[in-house]
Amino acid sequence: MTEPVRPPSPLDLLADRFVDAYAADDPTVATGIGVPGHDDEWPDLTPEGRTGTADLLRRTVAEVERIEPVDRRDDVARSAMLERLGAELALHDAGWTQAALNNVQSPLQEFRISFELMRTETEQDWATVARRLQHLPQALDGYATGLIVAASRGRAPAARQVRLGAQIARRYGGRTGRPGFYTGFVREAPSVEGALRVDLERAVEGANAAMHDFAARLERELLPSAPEPDGVGRERYALESRLFTGVDLDLEETYAWGWAELARVVAEKRAVAEQIAPGKGIAEAMAVLDADPARQVRGREALQAWLQDTADRATAALDGVHFDIPDPVKQVEGRLTPTSGEGVYYTGPTEDFSRPGRMWWSLPDGVTDMTTWRETTTVFHEGVPGHHLQVGQTVYNAALLNRWQRLLCWCSGHGEGWALYSERLMGELGFLDDPGDRLGMLDAQELRAARVVLDIGVHLDLPIPPGRAAGDRWTYDVALAFLRTHVDMEDAMRVDELHRYLGWPGQAPSYKVGERVFLTCRTQAEQRAGADFDLKAWHRAVLDLGPLGLGPLAAELARF
Repeated sequence: MTEPVRPPSPLDLLADRFVDAYAADDPTVATGIGVPGHDDEWPDLTPEGRTGTADLLRRTVAEVERIEPVDRRDDVARSAMLERLGAELALHDAGWTQAALNNVQSPLQEFRISFELMRTETEQDWATVARRLQHLPQALDGYATGLIVAASRGRAPAARQVRLGAQIARRYGGRTGRPGFYTGFVREAPSVEGALRVDLERAVEGANAAMHDFAARLERELLPSAPEPDGVGRERYALESRLFTGVDLDLEETYAWGWAELARVVAEKRAVAEQIAPGKGIAEAMAVLDADPARQVRGREALQAWLQDTADRATAALDGVHFDIPDPVKQVEGRLTPTSGEGVYYTGPTEDFSRPGRMWWSLPDGVTDMTTWRETTTVFHEGVPGHHLQVGQTVYNAALLNRWQRLLCWCSGHGEGWALYSERLMGELGFLDDPGDRLGMLDAQELRAARVVLDIGVHLDLPIPPGRAAGDRWTYDVALAFLRTHVDMEDAMRVDELHRYLGWPGQAPSYKVGERVFLTCRTQAEQRAGADFDLKAWHRAVLDLGPLGLGPLAAELARF
């Protein structure tokens, strides 16, 4: 059970102020966490705006350093704030935040995702949407200006990411015969009429035009300054990796461990495939599963229903047995994105849970069917006990965590590491005993292990062990061939995966690196407690800590 609510400490009060200040500085964050009053605004992504953000971080870090913790709860929160805000500030100071542009998660994608998270129940909601759309061209122009100025200072995304960014912007803005995101989004307001409808349509036209102008400006003004090599080098990679993991990794050791982990997962896959298609190998076992009618879901409505049912059943089975799940956290929604090419992701609940946590699936163009054996483990990753339980319980846990911890603190190594640990846990607990579902989990594990070696290897230009890939050094073609060996998906999706690793350095390894920390810390806790080890109690202790960088996390878990 949670501890009684104590009076807020000076650190808690600072954290509350920082949440409001950060939400005002970045209205897309405000929308994401449910802070009202900013849903018709955008962040200032110009150099001046970025400087303001860095100043806010710097002032806050200095204030945190001056505050003496009042108890262990404050100790944890102070450690988290100094590590997380410090890592973010380091990237700002190095100039790389201003240069953020990639094919998966950068400010460009927030110009879409923010609308998906907005309320659209009333005319007033749609009026807010219209105002945000009207302000989009100016915000997008500021973003482009910031990217171009950063490039003039030697901080530019790779040319490949600039080209991909232009493609994404044109997709959002619509192409001949294919309406873009904003057009499709506003079509979801059939009851809006009169002047508001006119405002919405005009705002959509402006947003569409702005996206096309942004794409053209990237190609005209940013691309000539963008470097052709995809690898970012050790100096930048160390900063990015620190942001995503919360620890200074020994990158060579992690690279070597990644190769060993990849070999372990492949061997386990072969053993499970033998149960499905004896003597025929992994590829044939997957073909058998794909052809099984019992493992197919046809149509968007049926797919959404399957996602929801799988998540609900997992919640009901785990609650009170392996986890204590608060009532507001028991609701998670499975949804399909309105546009293709956006991947699978999770968005957390608002502070008051008026918008629940949501799992989002994006289907390729023209695809409405899906095989479930690959996706069961992904529901556990995105939903319960993965991202939704972790994030939802954090938002709920006001008795132990300050507002910054509950709403703003995020470390990919902690969050994605927990979600990947959750997949492995569900296998341990018997929820993936079906050989097909287990093969799906291992297939996802192989992808995550392959990411570790590819991401570190490409960006640090590390040698490839003999016989492990189609070359002794990482190139684009060698990396793609490596994914074709280790990732079972359509080739276009493999290409998207590769572009993700190239454009988002340091993020992809955080899954397996984080899972490694959780598994190691649990094993150490089991050894310390012996027969008295209580898995549910350990899970509760982990989640009660709130989000942490992996360094502070390991230090705290050593206490249990």
